[in-house]
Amino acid sequence: MTQSGSSLRRTLGTADAVVVGLGAMLGAGIFAALGPAARAAGSGLLLGLAVAAVVAYCNAMSSARLAALYPASGGTYVYGRERLGDFWGYLAGWSFVVGKTASCAAMALTVGAYVWPEQAHAVAVAAVVALTAVNYGGVQKSAWLTRAIVTAVLAVLASVVVVCLGSGAFDAGRLEVGVSGGVGGVLQAAGLLFFAFAGYARIATLGEEVRDPARIIPRAIFTALGITLVVYAAVAVSVLSVLGPDGLGMAPAPLADAVRAAGVPGLVPVVRVGAAVAALGSLLALILGVSRTTLAMARDRHLPGSLAAVHPRFQVPHRAELAVGAVVAALAATVDVRGAIGFSSFGVLAYYAVANASAWTLRPTPAARFVPVVGFIGCVTLAFALPWVSVVVGAAVLGAGAAAYGVRKRATSR
Repeated sequence: MTQSGSSLRRTLGTADAVVVGLGAMLGAGIFAALGPAARAAGSGLLLGLAVAAVVAYCNAMSSARLAALYPASGGTYVYGRERLGDFWGYLAGWSFVVGKTASCAAMALTVGAYVWPEQAHAVAVAAVVALTAVNYGGVQKSAWLTRAIVTAVLAVLASVVVVCLGSGAFDAGRLEVGVSGGVGGVLQAAGLLFFAFAGYARIATLGEEVRDPARIIPRAIFTALGITLVVYAAVAVSVLSVLGPDGLGMAPAPLADAVRAAGVPGLVPVVRVGAAVAALGSLLALILGVSRTTLAMARDRHLPGSLAAVHPRFQVPHRAELAVGAVVAALAATVDVRGAIGFSSFGVLAYYAVANASAWTLRPTPAARFVPVVGFIGCVTLAFALPWVSVVVGAAVLGAGAAAYGVRKRATSR
């Protein structure tokens, strides 16, 4: 792609792309999602983690194949538009932008809750403003900051694993799978834990800024997903072995409670700082991804065309980034959206369902279509296994987006 006033600069290599994916996945989800998953499935949350990983792998396979073919900003919005038609691309983009904007606000409030609970909203807004400014300065600066965040979070998670597995509170018997919620509980746990895996989409949405995308994007997606799965499995096993399924399900801050139960209360403040830093990493990557999808939709006039502008010096979609930052800051200042994980998961699963359906059209052979079919079925199953409030709200938001598309289509046809 030639560089012009409306195109982005390709500056990200393999390591940078992997770091962006890790920054999105190794976020605050692992510090908070284990508790709700344990309440849904008991120690069967380990099965839920495996199910979530399988669905994530299928989604990653489909996304990688599509990203190599369509290396442009927007991710599944572009794939759905090119492979299935304008409406399905729009619906994927709508699901991503709305769901992930709520996730941005949730991550910002998580930062505030850990850094200064009494002033959580003010800290959240400050975090959004600061990270929007970092993103405005260029994607390479964002990658550098994300690398530092990922390093710190990995160090904290490794400390939790070592402390729990080496403590006298460790009991391997607590790992015996006892599915308290049945198959439905395992699927609900998988849907909640999927939230923590969804960050690899950020690599695909940055496709226009990656060097040699056909080679780098698939490699980066699978590397980031593999590292994340290993880390999450180690953390889940270590925490579950110390707290047990009941204790984990009741824990408001599972990792902090686990190190306290392991006899190292001095590590609790470190875990709290790690959670705040992880939330910052997730927020940084989320703003990157949402702004790039906003750019792609604005280019097609599904959003205001002015948001498609690219900064002549920094080569970033600066208006889209400022708009996303403003909306997220407003939400973080006025609404507590920490309960939006289920809604966000519903939107992301709908987004990946479109990705799998798009990948299904690439090669008309049973072998090539197996992974997209499994991924599509997995996305739909996990979406409707989420808490019913998340399903109802998510379906209503998707319906509102479809209605808006119909109104716009009718208006332009006239």
